[in-house]
Amino acid sequence: MKPASAALTLLLAGLGDAASWDVTVGKGGKLKFDPETVAARTGDTITYHFFSKNHTVTQSSFDKPCQLLDKGGFFSGFTPTASDSVEAPTTFTITINDTKPVWVYCSQTTGNHCQSGMVHAINAPTMGNTLDAYKEKAKGAPTSAAPANGLPVGGTRVLHVDVGLNGLTFTPNNVTELPGTVVEFNFNPKNHSVVQSSFDKPCQPLDGGGFSSGFIPTSSPKPGVQFQVVINDTKPIWYYCAQTTGNHCQSGMVGSINAALTGDKTFDAFKVVASKASPPSTIPPHAPLGGSLSVNGSLIASLNGSVLALPAWKDYVSQIPKPGQNDQWMMGVAGGGAIANYNWGNNKTLSDDATRRLQLLHYMDNALLVYLTTGVGKLTGGAWAGVYPETIVGLFRSMGAQAYFHRSTASDVLQHFNKPMPDVCEFNWPRSGSDDDNADNYVQAVLTLIMLEIGLLLDTVTTAASTDPWLAPCLASAIGAKSRMAGVIGLMRNHTAVPAPREVALSPNLVYSYLQKKYIRSCPSETLQSWNTPLPPLNITGRVNNPATGLLTTIQVSLEQSDKQPYYLAFLGPWGQVLYSPLSKDGVAEVPRDLYAYVWVVVTHEKDMTLRNLFSSSVAGPEMIWVSKP
Repeated sequence: MKPASAALTLLLAGLGDAASWDVTVGKGGKLKFDPETVAARTGDTITYHFFSKNHTVTQSSFDKPCQLLDKGGFFSGFTPTASDSVEAPTTFTITINDTKPVWVYCSQTTGNHCQSGMVHAINAPTMGNTLDAYKEKAKGAPTSAAPANGLPVGGTRVLHVDVGLNGLTFTPNNVTELPGTVVEFNFNPKNHSVVQSSFDKPCQPLDGGGFSSGFIPTSSPKPGVQFQVVINDTKPIWYYCAQTTGNHCQSGMVGSINAALTGDKTFDAFKVVASKASPPSTIPPHAPLGGSLSVNGSLIASLNGSVLALPAWKDYVSQIPKPGQNDQWMMGVAGGGAIANYNWGNNKTLSDDATRRLQLLHYMDNALLVYLTTGVGKLTGGAWAGVYPETIVGLFRSMGAQAYFHRSTASDVLQHFNKPMPDVCEFNWPRSGSDDDNADNYVQAVLTLIMLEIGLLLDTVTTAASTDPWLAPCLASAIGAKSRMAGVIGLMRNHTAVPAPREVALSPNLVYSYLQKKYIRSCPSETLQSWNTPLPPLNITGRVNNPATGLLTTIQVSLEQSDKQPYYLAFLGPWGQVLYSPLSKDGVAEVPRDLYAYVWVVVTHEKDMTLRNLFSSSVAGPEMIWVSKP
């Protein structure tokens, strides 16, 4: 896994890139937590996995081992299971709130587990109140204590149920569980659902309520789809798969929680009733109901029906939604959706300038989407799998989803006014296996595209304010999100996140020129009105930094100066700032003071030009450089 920069390490602490610890309880028939001690950081999680006999995870104090903590504390509940090698389907997870020592024991009195050494510590000191000292005190402790109600507290008790793992079955399909337990259904290939029913109508939704996951079609062995419900009491819970192809419910794909062990309403009796139920099974028209549905950790609020459509990332690049449409899966990943109200009002037309700029934005968004989605594929299961921790991969996944909705601003407006939209082009992605095909270059390319789009958005908002004022706030709403993306990636590049006071604006001509030369290989059709003949790329061949401050002081570029006219290097800084430095015959220029973070540079044959008319005198570029110290 790629090590994080110092700045990124600080970010991860705030983003929850905490460690996840696993501790076994009673594995191998031993009265033991393994490991017995854990050195955890704030924000880390510890998940306890239970094995044979009937164990608990209970918090105490150092001075009173085997006894409940006087105030607060966690308790897993008793977790009986038969095997000493196969863990129980139930786990218990706690989150570490600080680095103070935490003392833990098993409160099983049969066999005096705590007094027999079944204790555990988190962040135990190496001297004084050590784990060994705690274990020694436990030997003489009174009878172990557990909460009177026996219910879990202070952590999350989860019953893990696999859906369709080994055919038409839930695994496990019949359990006794405590109130407060979260039942987590994990979906496997084919097309299954989890729907609550009654004993008498096993293959029909529960009258007046109940839960439903909706149908989850997938061919992936680990699609990352989970449906969670909470057990509120000890009443029996009956559920089934509503898939009618193959009559899953009638074929035995049913389950129960807290069913009676004897009598006429046991799980086995429920299964018999289901086998005799008249097909077809049914499912509520909308989902999820009565629980939470998530895909790779992103909550899905609604399926727009009862079927989850698991997406392929690449499909989203060419998929243009109609105005007002929101893909629920992408909303969950992005943390929001498309613009709800454009305030079209009485606007019957879109200005030509706004049309061209929106087409360029759409063109720009296509490039960013292709890079983000292709990179996510490589980071999750491709050549770069494991390079970054899952938290960072999740950030790029979220950026891709946000970029998808940012693009909808341009596509919605262009569709509304019946304007053509650019096709998705072929991009200059590094050849697979080449030296350039690596995660570092990918991260830098994404950052450059984001900064390029921020510059275009700023310039477009400025002009739209006078030509199409209703459009300006719609476009501006994406700048903040793009800036946050750039800040996060800046930390990954070992740069401070937001060192510049304002973002850098770029004219459409410069944006188009950079895109064409750096990223575009070919396009299927030219629906985008060309802004200009792209400038030659600007190749930076040397940089000199002040050793004391780290600031960039001198830059050298490769440029053929065939005529005698002077050349300048224009530095495009925050919000319209343009500073010039003479370019020597060998391509060297001094970097002006008072520039911060990322700036864009362009070679010109005139100076004192404003950003608006800079392109007319430009010779090469633009190119993005970092001028500040990290």
